Amino acid sequence: MNWTPYIRGFESYLKLEKSLSGNSVEAYVHDVEKLVQYFEARNVSPTPAEVTLDDLHGFIKWINELCMTSRTQARVISGIRAFYKYLIIENLSIKDPTELLESPKIGRKLPVTLNLEEINALIAAIDLSKSDGERNKAILETLYGCGLRVSELTDLRISNIYPKEGFLRVIGKGNKERLVPVGGTALRQLQRYIHEVRVHVPVKKSFENHVFLNQRGYKLSREYIYMMIRDLAQKAGIRKKVGPHTFRHSFATHLVEGGADLRAVQEMLGHASITTTEIYTHLDRDYLRTTILQHHPRG
Repeated sequence: MNWTPYIRGFESYLKLEKSLSGNSVEAYVHDVEKLVQYFEARNVSPTPAEVTLDDLHGFIKWINELCMTSRTQARVISGIRAFYKYLIIENLSIKDPTELLESPKIGRKLPVTLNLEEINALIAAIDLSKSDGERNKAILETLYGCGLRVSELTDLRISNIYPKEGFLRVIGKGNKERLVPVGGTALRQLQRYIHEVRVHVPVKKSFENHVFLNQRGYKLSREYIYMMIRDLAQKAGIRKKVGPHTFRHSFATHLVEGGADLRAVQEMLGHASITTTEIYTHLDRDYLRTTILQHHPRG
């Protein structure tokens, strides 16, 4: 059975109805394609509506044998659930075989963070004498100063920087907009890069408004930023596994440690749920102790 029309319809549903980002859509589609690979490996070809709970149990066993972690398995199952939700909505299936499907138990993994000394060491490792030095410094200052996702950084527009007000307008997951305060250090470095370095870059058409460009005038890729940060960590002697998201985690953790209101941190990070933001309280026992003592009746 050819699942391609169902998968393409699911892809359109995620883009148009759910307004998910390209990366999220790609991940969901990949999860369904993994299920199709399982059926092909077994030389069977049920339609999506013919898939049973037993089939899905076999699929879970199969991906487990591929040495997928529990977290990855849970994400794949979430994708399959979303696919069947779409089929039900579109009347392409009358039953949902994922209703009684259990996801593997996963613990809550605490994120890797950097302390202020490590942040400073990473920034100090940038060679400002090179043509990309000021730009790369602006990237790190913005990641740490605003807690942006890497995709939000690469898509940041000059017209969305409000220096007088001290805010950036950011397009986050699901095309949701939010205003993020930008500190003086990050703002000064952004302005220095834009007005002293970027003006000398031959900008390609359709990238005139993008803040961060490569030397050929195109917007930077996420992969470049990953590699740049990895190389700087190596130069700075930092042994932790560091990437762009590490700066986001560090931004949030340092705010919480400094006593910032969790709701405010949630807004700045663009989290849909406060439970996602609450993970940063687990990184700071002093914050938890202070909160309990201040708010418990017998504190």
